[in-house]
Amino acid sequence: MINVLFVCLGNICRSPMAEAVFRDKVKKSGLENEIHVDSAGVGHWHVGSIPHEGTRELLDRKNISYQGMKARQITEKDWDQFDYLIVMDENNLHDVKVIREEEDVVIEKLMEFVPDVQTIDVPDPYFTGNFDHVFQLVDQGCEHLLEKIIKDHQLKEEL
Repeated sequence: MINVLFVCLGNICRSPMAEAVFRDKVKKSGLENEIHVDSAGVGHWHVGSIPHEGTRELLDRKNISYQGMKARQITEKDWDQFDYLIVMDENNLHDVKVIREEEDVVIEKLMEFVPDVQTIDVPDPYFTGNFDHVFQLVDQGCEHLLEKIIKDHQLKEEL
């Protein structure tokens, strides 16, 4: 099982959006028994909360499930349980690396997986209010991340 954890500041906007989008793409690819997806925040402020209203509304419009998702804070144990820690911006990357660095865990910004990307950080819609723009970035990043995981772990045979 390949384990992917999306990480943002509070785990109510970007990382649950990425978790839901990635989970949807994994399911549509028929890989839900191969890839496990979760999300967490570096901060503790929203632990136990459901995703932000803006994230829920956007995911509802896109018909992507976020059922059962509740915010949690990242812990050191996540390095032992996840193969990929995918962060949303430079601040998240710094905060995650301060907690623990591990050579066996891929720690990258989501947009690093997108070739010729214009924006390297996914802006926080909690502050910008622009959930649609964030969705576009998250969707693009998740698509390329899934392609890389499929290729690197040889999860599907070439067509």
